[in-house]
Amino acid sequence: MNVFDTLLLRNGSSVPNRIAKAAMEENLADADHTPSDALIRLYSAWAQGGAGLLLTGNVMVDGRAMTGPGGVVLEDARRLDRFKQWASAGRANGAQFWLQINHPGRQMPASLGQPTWAPSAVPMDLGNMSRHFNTPKAMTQEVIADVIARFARTARLGEQAGFTGVEIHAAHGYLLSQFLSPLTNQRTDAWGGPLENRARLLVEIVKSVRAAVSPTFAVAVKLNSADFQRGGFSVDDAREVVKMLNGLAVDLVELSGGSYEAPAMQGQARDGRTLAREAYFLEFARHIREVAKMPVMVTGGIRRLPVAEQVILSGVDMVGIGTALAIDPNLPRAWHAGKDSAPALPPITWKNKALASLANMATVKYQLRKLSRGKPTDIRVSPLRALILQQASDAWRARKYRRWVTARIHG
Repeated sequence: MNVFDTLLLRNGSSVPNRIAKAAMEENLADADHTPSDALIRLYSAWAQGGAGLLLTGNVMVDGRAMTGPGGVVLEDARRLDRFKQWASAGRANGAQFWLQINHPGRQMPASLGQPTWAPSAVPMDLGNMSRHFNTPKAMTQEVIADVIARFARTARLGEQAGFTGVEIHAAHGYLLSQFLSPLTNQRTDAWGGPLENRARLLVEIVKSVRAAVSPTFAVAVKLNSADFQRGGFSVDDAREVVKMLNGLAVDLVELSGGSYEAPAMQGQARDGRTLAREAYFLEFARHIREVAKMPVMVTGGIRRLPVAEQVILSGVDMVGIGTALAIDPNLPRAWHAGKDSAPALPPITWKNKALASLANMATVKYQLRKLSRGKPTDIRVSPLRALILQQASDAWRARKYRRWVTARIHG
C-alpha cells in the first residue's frame, strides 16, 4: 500500500490516489459570495498538481452565518453557473472534488454584524480577543430544523454543480463541533446531555444530506479526534460518534482536532521529531481506525513523502495536506516523479499564542492569494506583514459583506 494507490469509497467511486488537498479557508469569494475568478484559478493549480482529492475551504450553508468575510455561500441556485465553473476546474485532471460545507455557530466574527447562534449561550474564551465574537443565542428548535435543511440543500446544489461529494464540517469548534462538546453544549433537551443527544444534529444532517443526493455522490464528515480542552470532546467520544456514522453510508471520515480556543489544527509536535511532528493526529487516528468501517483520513502537518507513506502503512487510508500544498500546489506530482520536496513555512514563535495562530493563518492565506493570481508563493514573507494585510483585507471584506446582507434584506 502506498500513497499513489487508488482508494475505493463505500459509494463505489474511487479516488485516484491517497493524497488529499485539505480544506483551507481562502476568503476569495466574489462580491456575491460565489467562486471568484481568483478562486477558480487557485483550484486549477491544485487540480494540475496531482492530488487525488480536492476539498474546498468552507462553503457556508447560510449567508447570515459566516466563518469570515469573503467566504463562499451556496444556499440557492441563483449563481450555480459559477459553482459549475469551479467544479469543472477542480475536476480537470481526474481528481474528486468535494465541497466542505459548514456553519460557524459562535465562531462568527462580530464585525460581520449578524446574530450569532450556537447550541448554548456560551461565549468564546480567547482572552483579550474574545471581544471579536458575540455571545451567541441558544438555538431554538426552528433554527435547528432550518440548519439541517440548509446542509441538505447545499449538498444537493453541489451535486447539481458537478462536484463529486461534500464533507460535513463537524470539527475545529464550528457549529456541529459545538454541539458535540459538553463545554459548549449545555442543553437539557434532546440535543444536549449524553453523547447520543449531542451527536444528534450531526447524525440528522448526515441522514438529510444522504437522502438529498444520489448514492454515488460522496458524503464525508470532518471530525475532531479531540478538542484538546479539559472536559471537552474526547477521543473516546470520537470513537463513539464514528460508530454512529458507520451505519449512515458515510464514505470517509477526516480526523483533525482543536478549535479557535485551542488551535491544535495548527499545532506543533510536543517532541519536535519526524512522524510525530508531521502527522500530529495519527495517534488518535489509530484508536478511531479500530472502529471505523469507512476510510479514514488524517490531516495535520504532513509535508514529506516518507511521513505520508508511514501514515498510509499504519492503516490510515488518506493523508490530508494543507500548508505544504499552499506553498507548492505541484507537491504530489513532484513526489510521484521521485523528488524529495518538503515545503514548509518558518515557525512563528510569538509568545501570544492566539496572535501567533492568526499570523500563521494569515501567512498561509498570503500564499493562497499569490497562487490565485498565478504568481509564485513566498515563504519568506514577514508573518507580521501577512497578518496586517489579512486584517486590512478582512475589514474591507466585512464592510462589503454587511452591504451584501443589507441588499439581500431589502432586495
